[in-house]
Amino acid sequence: MINTIIFDLGAVLIDWNPHYMYRSIFTDEEEMKNFLATVTTSDWNEEQDAGRSLHEGTEILVKQFPEHEDKIRAFYTRWDEMLGDAFHDTVEIFKELKESGKYKIYALTNWSAETFPVALERFEFLHWFDGIVVSGAEKMRKPAPEFYQILLDRHEVNAAEALFIDDNYRNILAAEKLGINSIHFTSAPVLKEKLIELGVL
Repeated sequence: MINTIIFDLGAVLIDWNPHYMYRSIFTDEEEMKNFLATVTTSDWNEEQDAGRSLHEGTEILVKQFPEHEDKIRAFYTRWDEMLGDAFHDTVEIFKELKESGKYKIYALTNWSAETFPVALERFEFLHWFDGIVVSGAEKMRKPAPEFYQILLDRHEVNAAEALFIDDNYRNILAAEKLGINSIHFTSAPVLKEKLIELGVL
């Protein structure tokens, strides 16, 4: 019996993409992609998601790539330009689950504690959650099992009665190892089908 739904945020409910901002800096698409792949990498950004300060993360990279200083500093000084729209089809599913009154609904997100307030102000639906656990505030992130456990313990969630939705398969595997039922998110229509199959919707 599922009584708790746990959503990831980025790429599930919220569109975040560094391309949106960096396209105003780079004139060459391939040059931009190379910069994001080799300088402001996902691994580097995830350290800020795990609690390292934006200032420290930026200074480490500037020291490593001084020739790219202006572009590196833009990552966080213009971070709000990377935040796209909500994925409205998924938000509608969230709304339907919320309005059913059957479930406690939480978010478990890898997100810097310093940038998350921007999203909270921009997206009203973030205030619908019964609780949000933000990696940057907890100084740990998915797929660390301890991070999932924070949500389970804080909100008294039984893993066997919870359903976790995330676009990153490594995060799904980590949840399943803890006994949390999971859906690997690929699109809103597919998510809706799976929720119907499970009798959740």
